[in-house]
Amino acid sequence: MERRGTLERIGPGRYRRPAAGRGGEHQDLIVAVNAVPSAAVCLLSALQFHRIGTQLPHQIWLAVPRGTRVPRLVEPPLRIVNISADLFELGMESHRIGGATVRVYSAARTIVDCFRFRSRVGLDVALEALAEGWRAKRFTMDQLTRIARRLRVLHVMQPYLEAIAL
Repeated sequence: MERRGTLERIGPGRYRRPAAGRGGEHQDLIVAVNAVPSAAVCLLSALQFHRIGTQLPHQIWLAVPRGTRVPRLVEPPLRIVNISADLFELGMESHRIGGATVRVYSAARTIVDCFRFRSRVGLDVALEALAEGWRAKRFTMDQLTRIARRLRVLHVMQPYLEAIAL
């Protein structure tokens, strides 16, 4: 079926129809989350999902509980972030996209994670996301500070939170 073109290989033992556009712009998220069922969309991919900022990641950013086995995929390329099991569910949302359930971190959790992983995504990305998310009223200051305190980055975020709240 692959040689005839009715299926395309996306990874070891994983295939899809070539014209599989059921998820629209989020088709790659569906493929990635189906390949790694315990994963959640995070960081740059979550920013894009929530339409915050100008980032267009060329990889799907997934958070998995520490110790989770992640299969290799040819397409889409994955960027994995390991999260401790006790913090993994914090700020988790479920969305139905193209008949599939995709777990995505909330806008507030995503912003806090951008500060938490600022060495990977860049401080400029975190600041842009914070400012734009605040302007668009995607989260409250209480949500942000509660999650930041739990993830232990409130001290890092405090000057920026005070600046946008003015």
